[in-house]
Amino acid sequence: MSKRVSIEWFISVAMCLLAVQKLQDIESFSTMFLNYDLLAQRWVRYGYLYPFGEALAGVLMISGAMIWLSVPVALFIGSVGAFSVFKAVYIDKRGLKCACVGGDSNVPLGFISLTENLMMVAMGLWMLISKP
Repeated sequence: MSKRVSIEWFISVAMCLLAVQKLQDIESFSTMFLNYDLLAQRWVRYGYLYPFGEALAGVLMISGAMIWLSVPVALFIGSVGAFSVFKAVYIDKRGLKCACVGGDSNVPLGFISLTENLMMVAMGLWMLISKP
């Protein structure tokens, strides 16, 4: 297995595992998510849809199927998430807990959550560029 394929698998599997963490207690996740996600603050239902979108994009990227669906989903949720985290942490300087591994997390919102979202964006861009 080449390094390129290994990185693709790592990010895709990580997306799926993180989505499963969020889905274990979706109510708690969405409540924490509302504290910082700009789209969820405007449309609360997005907080419930986000983990499903992350899981869908991850599974489709692992399978290599329906790139036309997985790429826009990953780009959209990753971009909105990255912007929301950046604004909350680095602009507004809010000390929040990250909902990135589910609702009962003690992980501070910041670098880890930003990295998760940027990796989704990077994977979406990579799949867009490298896959036919």
